[in-house]
Amino acid sequence: MTNPLTSVAANLPQSRQLAAHHYPALSEKPGDPLVLLHGWGCDSGSWEPLLPVLRQFGDVIAIDLPGFGESAPVPGFDLGTVLQRLEDSLPPRATLIGWSLGGMLAVALAERCPDKVQRVVTLASNLAFVARADWPAAMAPAINRRFNAGFKADPAATWRRFTGLMAQGDSEERTLLKELRKAFSGPDVSAHTWSEALQLLAQLDNRERFARLPQPGLHLYAEADALVPLAAAEAVPQLNNRQTVAVIPGAGHALHWSRPVEVVEHIGRFLRRDAGQLDKRRVANSFSRAASSYDRVARLQRAVSERLLELLPKSAVEATRILDLGCGTGYITERLAQNRPGAQVLGLDLAEGMLHFARGQRSMPAQWLCADAEALPLAPDSLDLVYSSLSIQWCEQVSGLFNELQRVIMPGGTLAFSTLGPGTLRELKQAWQAVDGYVHVNRFLPMEDLEAALTAAGFVDIQWHREERVLHYAQLGDLTRELKALGAHNVNRGGPEGLTGRHKIAALKEAYELFRVDGQLPASYDVYYCQAVAGQLTEDTPHA
Repeated sequence: MTNPLTSVAANLPQSRQLAAHHYPALSEKPGDPLVLLHGWGCDSGSWEPLLPVLRQFGDVIAIDLPGFGESAPVPGFDLGTVLQRLEDSLPPRATLIGWSLGGMLAVALAERCPDKVQRVVTLASNLAFVARADWPAAMAPAINRRFNAGFKADPAATWRRFTGLMAQGDSEERTLLKELRKAFSGPDVSAHTWSEALQLLAQLDNRERFARLPQPGLHLYAEADALVPLAAAEAVPQLNNRQTVAVIPGAGHALHWSRPVEVVEHIGRFLRRDAGQLDKRRVANSFSRAASSYDRVARLQRAVSERLLELLPKSAVEATRILDLGCGTGYITERLAQNRPGAQVLGLDLAEGMLHFARGQRSMPAQWLCADAEALPLAPDSLDLVYSSLSIQWCEQVSGLFNELQRVIMPGGTLAFSTLGPGTLRELKQAWQAVDGYVHVNRFLPMEDLEAALTAAGFVDIQWHREERVLHYAQLGDLTRELKALGAHNVNRGGPEGLTGRHKIAALKEAYELFRVDGQLPASYDVYYCQAVAGQLTEDTPHA
C-alpha cells in the first residue's frame, strides 16, 4: 500500500503494535471510523478497491493481522492473543468490516468489545469455516485438512492454489485471478504464523458469539464462492434478527475485487440506516435558490408528477383534506385544488424560497407551510390524502418519515408518492467513479427498503409501478446546468467542497462520452410510483 504507516496504538510497546494504515475521511461530517480486517493469505492491501468510496463514510483504518503485511508475528496465532492485539488497535468507536477470516475475527471482536464496536460488516465470511455435524454449510473437514497439510509442505504452491480459489466461480475469474496474484505476494518468513492462522480458521465457531451480538450487522455473501457455501447465507439470519444478509450475484470469494460498486452500495445503505447522509440545510438552500428557474427546466419532474396524478386511486377523488408534500413551486398543489373544489389543500416544503415563489404565482386557495417532512406540525388523523412527487428522496430516515405520515393520515386514507431508485443518473455516477472517490450523485433507496419501512409504519395495500425515463443532452454541460437550475445537484455529505478543478471536469466529460448514442448523451432516471393505505394502528402495531 502506498499510504504512510500510522500506528493506532502508539502508546503500546513496539512488539504489541499492529500495522494500521490510516486514510482520512473525504466527507465533511464523517461517521464512526471504519476498521478493516483482511482475510487469510493477503494483507490490508486487499481493501484497495473499496478505499476511495469507504472514505466517504468516515476515517478508514486498514489493519494488518499479526504476521501478515507489515505486522510482526505473534508467539502463537490463537484467538485470545489476536483479539487482544486487535482490541488494542481499535479507536474508541468503530464500525468493523472484515473479509473471510477477517470477518470471523470481526464478529468475535464485536462480541468482545460491544462498547467500542458500533456495527459489524462481513464479506464472504462463515460462522464456522469448516463443517460440523450441526453446521454443514461450510468446507468439508477432509478438504480443509489436505489444504492445511499442503501449506506446511509447500507454502508457495499452496498459496498460489488459494488465490485460484478466491477467484474460482466468479464471472470475471481469469481477469480477477491475474489481479489478485499481481496485488499480493505469498508467504515468506511468516509462513509459520500463516499456518497457525489456518489452524485457527479451522477451529473457529462463531455461532454462539454471533447469536449474542448486540450490534446491527450486514453480512455479504458471494453467489459463486468456492470457499464459503451460499447455503451459509440462509442459515445466518435465523441466529440473530439484528443482522442483515445479502448475496452478490456472479461473484466469487474476492467479491469486493470483482464487484466493488455493488459491495459498497450495500455497505452504504447499511451505514446510512443509523446516520443520515443528507445535509438538509444544503437541500433547503439549494431548492430555495432554484425557485425562479425550476418550472422552466422541470420537464422530468412535471412528467412524473402528472403520471402520479393519473395513478391516484378512485378513493383519492373524494379526499377533502389534502397535503402536497414537497410542493415546490406549487404546480401540482394548484392542480389538486382545482380538481377538488371545496377541499382543504396544504402545500408543504422544506425550502422557504420555493414557498415564497408559490405564494406569488398561485392564485388558488391553499395554505403554505415551511416544515420538515420528518417532523410534521400537523395533528393526528388530520389528512385523507398525501400526495408527494419526487420529494421523499430528500428525507434522511424514511422509517421516521413513514411513521409521521401514518400518524397524520386518517385510517383508510391514501399516501401516493413518486421517488427515484438507485439506477438514477447511473451514467453520471459511473463517469464520476472514473475520476475520484467523492460522492457526486445523490443516493437513492431501493424499493425493498421503502416497502419495508412502509410496512413497519403500518401502511397496507402497498402497490408499486416502476419505469425508466431517459433524457438526452447534446453536451454534459447541458445536464449539469439543468440539475443546478432544478436545485437537484449533489447535496450528500461526502461530496466535494468548493469548486471542481478543470482537469476533473475534462476527465468527467471524457468518461461520460462513452455513453453517447446517436449523437446524444443519455441521463437515466429510475422512477418508482407507490400507493399505500394508512392502516388502523393498535398498541400491538410494530414500528420501525
